[in-house]
Amino acid sequence: MGYNCINKKDLSGKVFTIPTNDANPYIKLHANINKPITAMTMCQRFNSGLERGQTLFSLATKSADNELMLYKSSLGTYRVHVRLRSLDFFNLPDGINEWISLCWTWDSKTGLTQLWLNGKRSARRVISPHGTITGEPSIVLGQDQDTYGGGFDPNQSFVGDVTDVHFWDKVLSPCDIKYYMHGQIKSPGNLLNWEALQFTTNGKVFIEKSDFIC
Repeated sequence: MGYNCINKKDLSGKVFTIPTNDANPYIKLHANINKPITAMTMCQRFNSGLERGQTLFSLATKSADNELMLYKSSLGTYRVHVRLRSLDFFNLPDGINEWISLCWTWDSKTGLTQLWLNGKRSARRVISPHGTITGEPSIVLGQDQDTYGGGFDPNQSFVGDVTDVHFWDKVLSPCDIKYYMHGQIKSPGNLLNWEALQFTTNGKVFIEKSDFIC
């Protein structure tokens, strides 16, 4: 499977647009990860017209395909995967054809995980306590990795716009997450930083201007 050359860009004010419903388009993100992940926060904004399930974030290693995976099952229902285990969150604030600001946190010490959507948070749940994510990660936007870097299913693909993707190796404070929800960043992600993003694209993926804040 070939990739285009690695880009490193400040994508402030830009979005990735994936307009087609198939297994070809995706974005591979190249993260600055040099130690095991024992806590994390991943934030992004997305806008999609799909009602079916779709994958928002997929991190695989050579030993496990669903090390970290965030899947929108249906309107208001989201599934998180950590270390091959999964949890469903229901009745979350959601919408179609509108911007959704989302953050997902997980701390291996306790296993506590939580979702934030448009400023409102879910209840905290427990998944994979004391788990550690090791090995070279493959991080993909737009598709679910059923194998390391591949195994894509078009029925789980994302169609729409995604922007402001940040990934930290810690759980952000509620105040920092609320800043993000309002379009501000106190400190960019140290693993993935939208303002200095390293990425490759495959298939019909376009970089367009964002209308989240005008």
